[in-house]
Amino acid sequence: MPASAATDLGEVPDIDLVKRSQAGDTRAFDVLVTRYRGRIYAMTYHLIQNETEAWDLAQEAFIKAWRALPNFKLDAGFYTWLYRIAHNVSYDWLRKKKIQGDGEFDDERTEHRAAAGAETTPKGDTAPDAALRNAELGQRIQAAISRLSPEHRQVIVLREVEGLAYEEIAATVPCSLGTVMSRLFYARKKLQEQLQDVYETTL
Repeated sequence: MPASAATDLGEVPDIDLVKRSQAGDTRAFDVLVTRYRGRIYAMTYHLIQNETEAWDLAQEAFIKAWRALPNFKLDAGFYTWLYRIAHNVSYDWLRKKKIQGDGEFDDERTEHRAAAGAETTPKGDTAPDAALRNAELGQRIQAAISRLSPEHRQVIVLREVEGLAYEEIAATVPCSLGTVMSRLFYARKKLQEQLQDVYETTL
């Protein structure tokens, strides 16, 4: 395909690329893969904490998406749909590996609402010494996130890393909006307990 054609196709909206893909245009689907592979990989990695497996799971998610594409409803958001597939693939991997969090929590019984969000990733340009501290902080944050149960880890990743709205998270997981808020409240609380010194020095 000529470079100009590839560039033009790269500017095409998701919905039109999906229609072309559903008609059998593999080049259109390649554009969707290129557009979202980084974000899908980031999500799988944050959930399972394994680089090699994360790439494999991201690839598996795109393969499943291609096979399921004929059933994709054009009134839905492609990225949300793709994210749900990647989430299910990752969650199945977690279940097989029997990765558990550091405590049980029934988020269907809580009356708590989600509090104001806490930062879970360092942001901004920093000096070398500060960058080193941030790298160490990042490792601590990743370790703290990895100790959450898969259910609570996924909502933290979707909210704090991917920046999805509560409604988008509910559609992606999927679960009720109240469950999303409950899981976020609990996950943030557990992170605050594990990173108490960080919160005290940054607030």
